[in-house]
Amino acid sequence: MPSRRTPSPRTILLVVAFGVFVAADDLTVVSTMLRQIIFDLEIPLPDGLDQAAWIVNAYLIAYVVVMPFIGRLSDIWGRRNVYVVSLLLFLVGSIWVPLAPDLNSFIIGRVLTALGGGAMVPVAMAVIGDVYPREKRASALGALGAIDTAGWVWGPLYGAVLIRFLTWQWQFYLNIPLSLIGIAAAWWALRDLPEPKTRERIDWLGTAVLTISLICLNIALLNSGDVQAAGGFAQLQSNEPTTNTTLLYAIAAITFTIFIAIEYYLGQRAQQSASVTPSPGHLVTPPPLIDLTLFRRRNFSPAILINFLVGGILIIAMVNVPLLINVLEFDVETAALTSGYLLSGMTGAMAVTAWIGGQLTERLSYRPVTLIGLLFCTAGMGLMGWLWLVDTPYLNMASHLVVLGVGFGLVIAPIGTAVINAAPEDQRGIASSLVIVLRLMGMSVGLSGLTAWGLYRFEILRKLIDLPNLPLSDPAYQQALADGLTKVTVEVLTETFLVSAGVALLALLVGFWLKRD
Repeated sequence: MPSRRTPSPRTILLVVAFGVFVAADDLTVVSTMLRQIIFDLEIPLPDGLDQAAWIVNAYLIAYVVVMPFIGRLSDIWGRRNVYVVSLLLFLVGSIWVPLAPDLNSFIIGRVLTALGGGAMVPVAMAVIGDVYPREKRASALGALGAIDTAGWVWGPLYGAVLIRFLTWQWQFYLNIPLSLIGIAAAWWALRDLPEPKTRERIDWLGTAVLTISLICLNIALLNSGDVQAAGGFAQLQSNEPTTNTTLLYAIAAITFTIFIAIEYYLGQRAQQSASVTPSPGHLVTPPPLIDLTLFRRRNFSPAILINFLVGGILIIAMVNVPLLINVLEFDVETAALTSGYLLSGMTGAMAVTAWIGGQLTERLSYRPVTLIGLLFCTAGMGLMGWLWLVDTPYLNMASHLVVLGVGFGLVIAPIGTAVINAAPEDQRGIASSLVIVLRLMGMSVGLSGLTAWGLYRFEILRKLIDLPNLPLSDPAYQQALADGLTKVTVEVLTETFLVSAGVALLALLVGFWLKRD
C-alpha cells in the first residue's frame, strides 16, 4: 500500500494564503459599501454618524484584540485546529451579516468575521515558520505579504463592482463558499504539521487584562483620530472627543502595566518550574501569554519597533491622500475614483515588492533590504511633503506614491522573517501575532497623531488667510475664503507627509540594529 503523500511547503503556503486573501478583502471591502449599508440599516445622518462609525471601528478593534490570544493558542493547541476554527468563525460571521435586521446585529456579525479574519494572518505566518527552513522563510513570507496586500487592493474595487451590479450583501454571500473551500483545503493541507510538544495551560488572566487594555486604547485612538469621517479639518468644529478619551487612555495604561507585571511573574515561575519535577496533583502555573524574554532575543525588538513605525507612516498615506483629493475635487464620485487610482499605485507597488523583498532577504539578510525599503519610504514621503501643491498633476502624485509603496513592500518580508526566526519553535504563533498587532497599533497611533497635529496647525494657519475687505456675503469674499481654506488644508496635509519622512528616518536608524542570524 503506497504511503500517503505529504503536501509540499508551497502547497501549504497557497492554502493559508487563500484564507489570508479572503480576510484581507473583507477588511477593506466595506469602505466602498458603507454609504449603502448605512442607508439599508436606516441609520439617520448626520445624527447617526457616531453609530455608523462602529461598522468600521468594531471590526478593527476585534481584529487587533484577537491576535495575541490566537497566536499563543496556535502554539498550544496546534496551527491546523486554530486556523480551521478561525475560518469557521469567519464563515459564521459571513452568514450572519447579510441577515442582520439592524445595526447592533450587523456589528455582531462583523465582529465574528473580524475575530476569524484577524486570527488567520498570524497563524499563517507561524505555519510558514513551521514548514519552511530558516533560509527559505523570507521568500515565503514575502509571497504571503504580497497576497495580503493584494487583498487590501482588491477589496474596495470588488466592493464598488458589487454595489454597481448587485448589492453589498453579496460580498458576504460569496464569502460562504470561499470559506468552505478554505476549511476543506486547510484540513487536508495542514494535517501533517507538527503537533505541540505539550498541552500547556492558557494564561487567562493575562489574556483578559491585555484585552481590556487593547480595547480601551483602540477606542480612545479611533475616537481621537476620526478625521476622515468628518470630511477633513475644515469640517471639524472642535477637537473635543465624543467620549472621555483621557479616562480610556488611563485605563489602558493601568491595565497594560498590570499585564506586564503578570507576565513577568509567570515568566519567573515558569523558569523555576522548568528545573523542578512537579509532584502528582501539583497545580502547574501557566506560562505567560507573551514571554517577555522574546524582546531580548536577537533582532526581535528592533524588528517589532520598525514595524510599529512603518504602520504609523502607512496610515498617514492611506488617510491623507483621500482627504487631499477630496479638498481638490468638488465632485464626490470623482474624488473617490481618483483617490482609489492613486492609492492603488502605492498598494500595487507594495504587493510586487513584498515578493521581491523576500527574495532579496534570502540573499542579503535583513538589514540591507530593510534599510533600502525605509530609504524609499523616506524619499516617497519627502517628495509628497515638498512637491504636493494645489496644482500638482495627479500623474506626479501617483509616481511619488509608487516610490512610497516600493518602500513599504520591501520592509514586509525582512521584518516578519527576523521576528519569526528570533522566536523559539513553541512561540512562533505569538511572535507572528506581535508583528501584525504592532503594525496595526502603529496605524492607530499614527492616525490619532495626524488628527491632533492637523487640528492644531489648521487652527493656526486659518487665522493667517489673507481675505479681501468685503462683506461676508460677497461672492468674491466667499471665493477667497474657499481658496484660502483649500491651500491651508493642503499645507497641513503635506506637513504630515514631512513628519512621516522624519519617522521613516527614525525607523532607518533602528534598522541598523538588525543583524545576521
